[in-house]
Amino acid sequence: MKRLVVVVIILVFLLSVPVGLWFLKDNQPMKVAIIDKSAVENLHTKHLGVSWVLNYAKVKASHNKSFDPARDYYGGFTVVQGKGISELNPLPQDYMEKDIIYLANTDSIDETTVEKKDPVLAAYADDHGGLKEVEWQRILKRLNSKKPSLFIAEYNSFSAPTSEIVRTRVEDRMGLKFSGWKGRYIEELDPQKNAELQSIISEQLAEWTYSGPGFLLMNDTTGKVLALKKNEEFSNEGIQLTFTDIGTQRLNVTGSHRFHSWFDIVTAEQGESLAVYDWNLTEKGKKVLDENGIPTQFDAVIRHTSGVSESMYFSGDFNSVKNIPSIYQVKGIARVYATLQRSPEKTFFWSAYVPMMQGVLAKFGQVEAKDVKESKHDGVQMTSRMNGKYLEVLSEGKWTPMSVKGVNIGMGKPGAFPGEAAITEEEYYRWFEAIGEMNANTIRVYTLHPPDFYHALKAYNDVHDTPIYVMHGVWINEEKLEESLDAFEKENLKDFQKEMVQLVDVIHGNATVPPRPGHASGVYDADISQWVTAWMIGIEWYPFMVENTNKLHSDLGEYNGKYFETKGAAAFEYWLAEQMDILVSHEVSNYQQIRPMSFVNWVTTDMLTHPSESSSQEDMVAVNPNLLYTKGEMDKAGQFASYHVYPYYPDFLNYERKYREYIDFRGQKNNYAGYLKDLHEAHRIPILISEFGIPASRGKAHENPFGWNQGFISEDQQGKILTHLYEDILHENLMGALVFSWQDEWFKRTWNTAEYDNPDRRPFWSNTQTNEQKFGLLSFDPLKIKVAGYEEEWTGEPMYTNKQGTLEKMYVDHDETFLYIRIDYDESKIGATDVVNILFDTIPGRGNTRASRIKDIQFSNGLEFIAKINGVKSRMLIDPHYDLFHHDYGKDVGYIPKKEMKDRTNQFIPMQYALNKEYFVANEKRTIPFSSYETGKLREGNGDPDSTDYDSLADYHMRDGMVELRIPWMLLQAKDPSTKEFIENLLADGTKTSIHIEELFIGAVLTSKDGKVLESFPALHDMKLDSMKSYTWDNWQVPMYEERLKKSYYYLQDAFKAK
Repeated sequence: MKRLVVVVIILVFLLSVPVGLWFLKDNQPMKVAIIDKSAVENLHTKHLGVSWVLNYAKVKASHNKSFDPARDYYGGFTVVQGKGISELNPLPQDYMEKDIIYLANTDSIDETTVEKKDPVLAAYADDHGGLKEVEWQRILKRLNSKKPSLFIAEYNSFSAPTSEIVRTRVEDRMGLKFSGWKGRYIEELDPQKNAELQSIISEQLAEWTYSGPGFLLMNDTTGKVLALKKNEEFSNEGIQLTFTDIGTQRLNVTGSHRFHSWFDIVTAEQGESLAVYDWNLTEKGKKVLDENGIPTQFDAVIRHTSGVSESMYFSGDFNSVKNIPSIYQVKGIARVYATLQRSPEKTFFWSAYVPMMQGVLAKFGQVEAKDVKESKHDGVQMTSRMNGKYLEVLSEGKWTPMSVKGVNIGMGKPGAFPGEAAITEEEYYRWFEAIGEMNANTIRVYTLHPPDFYHALKAYNDVHDTPIYVMHGVWINEEKLEESLDAFEKENLKDFQKEMVQLVDVIHGNATVPPRPGHASGVYDADISQWVTAWMIGIEWYPFMVENTNKLHSDLGEYNGKYFETKGAAAFEYWLAEQMDILVSHEVSNYQQIRPMSFVNWVTTDMLTHPSESSSQEDMVAVNPNLLYTKGEMDKAGQFASYHVYPYYPDFLNYERKYREYIDFRGQKNNYAGYLKDLHEAHRIPILISEFGIPASRGKAHENPFGWNQGFISEDQQGKILTHLYEDILHENLMGALVFSWQDEWFKRTWNTAEYDNPDRRPFWSNTQTNEQKFGLLSFDPLKIKVAGYEEEWTGEPMYTNKQGTLEKMYVDHDETFLYIRIDYDESKIGATDVVNILFDTIPGRGNTRASRIKDIQFSNGLEFIAKINGVKSRMLIDPHYDLFHHDYGKDVGYIPKKEMKDRTNQFIPMQYALNKEYFVANEKRTIPFSSYETGKLREGNGDPDSTDYDSLADYHMRDGMVELRIPWMLLQAKDPSTKEFIENLLADGTKTSIHIEELFIGAVLTSKDGKVLESFPALHDMKLDSMKSYTWDNWQVPMYEERLKKSYYYLQDAFKAK
């Protein structure tokens, strides 16, 4: 008995030692995110295995407890009866606190599940299955950081419905190539004997002739299915996974292991192979694979590194198990489980997958970042430099000349002001892709962007052979400069110098910027310095500030710094040289890097003399780049002048005879080319046109003698004009040019509409009457109704119906840009000269109740506007008492020597906007009178961007018994349609009041050419129009919008490709 007790004690002791050793082992301080998008009804089989391994390795979940497969993962969902899909734990929006990201599964519906025919599941799989672009970008953001990371993805993680674009990015990042094929060894290929196989190849059953053991191969892209039969196309049973020498070194696992589950056919490209598959193909088998474009040899585990980030792709369903032991708290228990297993799947899991994962975890964080090859000059590195008149970049160890061609990117997007830094990494990346596809090589930013910008740029350039370079600006507080009229004012100067130093740290991925209202902030850990070709500091300088700075500090003398000096400079040029010196000094001292330098300038402060200019500020002072000189190391990087040059402003460009009559290389008159020639000849250093552009807007603010106007330009015209100006710049042999701008900017204002909207609400709606909002090549306008005759776009009920009349139905709709009206009519009854008059009562208690143009009737509503549709005479008309143009620029102000409008009743007059105040051409002693244009003219056309005859300036479309009209909100004098705020009263003292209305009242009258009423919505009774029906809408705080590349984008794509 005593002997038995002793034996039991010894056995208990021997068994307890491994348990004790496991508990004595330290926890591993790794934070892991497991992603599995499958339904919880699958019992978490796609991540059971990795959860066990993490627990065995003493890696804790986020709450410092062991991993629970039912709780500690992201992406699960369930089907709730009668309610649809319920997502249990959505994927993280930020992985920055995670060390390891394990992508176990992205397929919402498994290949073998019958439930994939469920329409609810199918819809969910389409919307949420696969890895989405935004999800990949969030993962990539973590991998691109300077903190060590590990990304593991398993078999089928990037198959359909993952998009081809995302799959390509994954290939680039992980250093591999997907063939599109996947396979599995199956004991019986006869679907009549294998029910599981029936569900997998249901669409191929009729043609299927295989039986016996073999490999099933499926192509995700084409849907093609084929089989390899044992003893015909291959000789062994199943497929073998064998670790390579590199794999043994990294994973500490050796040997070959039979594998019986699903696998991807994937090959290593830039990545290295840690394990390979071998399926002992016969010559016949190799031929079958060759005929179908399938690699005969492929990899099982592929590793790739980037910086301090490591990625591994497991091209097999290694981790998927249906059940697993609950005990893991015993040292060496994994080897015991491996010995006890009999099934091939579980044998592989315990003998290959578990030790492989142990090796992966054991060496986490041991990747060392590789140095970027750079050109060194006495210890200072350069990746860009000026050489003669052009910029050069270091590419693959060689200096390559580069003509700068690209775009300016601001920080605005719909629904947010720039200072809110609301653009996401996914948006930036998508934009970079489009910019790259446009054949651009450079983007210019004006100020600090959010960290997402730098992450997205690095992510893009890391996986594209042709990078996008950056010219980085440094912003200075413009309001404070204008208030102080002194660039040396201490507080603003201190902020500016802090911003310069901070931005140097930012591009090197070495900054944490605390939150500050109106500014971007966050952790900046993406190093993009190798792609920053130049610094471009400052803004378009306010001439009164420059002049006053020069007066206040006239005794400064010359600046003589370490990298810059001046010769013959005024105080403001001294100031510029000093700021540039501070920035370069910080970058050289802290990062041993140097790059070309410039400061922002514009035509207003150029060094040329413009004798026709009569404006007090346009020719009063110069900021002269010729007076700033590089010295020391900066001589090697160089400097250039940077100018914003547009063809329509300042006014002297349009009126000065030498520019108006200048003949360009085409043999045509060209004021823009004439100015560029003078500017070029006046400079001793190279010139970059860092801004040029034309707005594709409905509203207009300046005119050019050759039609290159600031507004009322179609997208087609925008593209042609931009190409023309770009060719002028290149022909003058300048450094290149940057288009303003990449995206439309809803928050912008312009001088002739600035007082007509609510400045606090500008980002929440699209104002096509304000040209400054529409310079972009990328539009956000939702275009809910295309105004192209598509009846199906109108989903609401008609406001009016008439079964027997000429006017049959009337509909109203809206979006963030337009109010839409549709009237259906009987073509056989309407005359060629009949006029469709659409009536608007926007403001309660005011407006005309009669209209001289519509005879003999009275309106129950007071009308502010009438939209008259009658061919080339179509236009918006306004009640003179409510007309902003005559209120602001009428006889009382002295600009328009016309009859008073404010006393006219029962009249509706054309709508106009101001263009230019009276202008004196000094050297020609002639006066250009005040000018305006009729903004209310309505243009017929096709408003569908996908149509071959698309016209972005189309206001209405009339064909096949249907007229569609879209009216810009500002044309109805809305100050903010998102809150239904409209201009109310125009007061005698020049001010305006506003009102938040509840609804708009809308009707229509069909008249003959001479104004006789033929029919109406609503009906007439005793020659009085009944009260019109109303249209209202919900206020919005989050605008709906849709990104769309304008037609002008494609013009530049061709222009940039050709040059």
